[in-house]
Amino acid sequence: MPKINFLCVHKKNLRSKRLAPVLIKELIRRVHLQNIWQAVYTSLDVLPTPVTTCQYWGRMLNPKKLIDVGFSCLRDRMTMNRTVKLYKLPNAPVTPGFREMEPRDVPAVTELLRNYLCQFGVADDFDGNDVEHWLLPRKDVVHSYLVVSPETHDVTDFCSFYSTPFTILGTPNTTVECAYSYYNVVTKTSLPQLMKDALIVSKQKGFDIFYALDVMHNESFLKELIFDPGDDAHLYYYLYNYRLRCAMKPSELGLVLW
Repeated sequence: MPKINFLCVHKKNLRSKRLAPVLIKELIRRVHLQNIWQAVYTSLDVLPTPVTTCQYWGRMLNPKKLIDVGFSCLRDRMTMNRTVKLYKLPNAPVTPGFREMEPRDVPAVTELLRNYLCQFGVADDFDGNDVEHWLLPRKDVVHSYLVVSPETHDVTDFCSFYSTPFTILGTPNTTVECAYSYYNVVTKTSLPQLMKDALIVSKQKGFDIFYALDVMHNESFLKELIFDPGDDAHLYYYLYNYRLRCAMKPSELGLVLW
């Protein structure tokens, strides 16, 4: 099935003119020509009927900038110095064997992902071509890291995140660099430790905030690593022309859409 990631119209001239249904109808027509009859998509709006409802959690990496530009605000009874200290991270990853993914790692990462995702009710079914296309590091697009065992030299753990920058309205020269958690798999390292390393390298790359959905096993690290739930920041997952017997919990979903 296809994954519908973005549906956009020009904000100045084309909004509120009922163009979205036209675009959706054309998407359906093209997909049907490929003899594909189901699809998956997400929305920030509640439509009939989501298969699951997820929540975005955010972890500040550069709190001073986020607060200065109005993207975030100081908590009650918190000063800027205390906030910066609270969100401070080590200067380098702490897990032995942690490094950036390379093309030679595609088979090992594919096996890790397939073994991990088969436990979820709805999940991607990655093959090597998918991993190469979606997860090999690309500057300003996707960042992937893994852990290689010092003893066996096997790839034991994997984490990834993608980039979506935001421009602050009213301050056109100010961009907030946002990282979004993608797929993460652990077999030897604890997930909170691996994700702490992901926070460290994302901070090194200049990201200002790191977001994660409470899908898969992500809930295990959110509070420990000082992620804050977003206000009304919910994402609704939908299936087209496919029905589940009952709605799923976010932890039963093994699918992340950009």
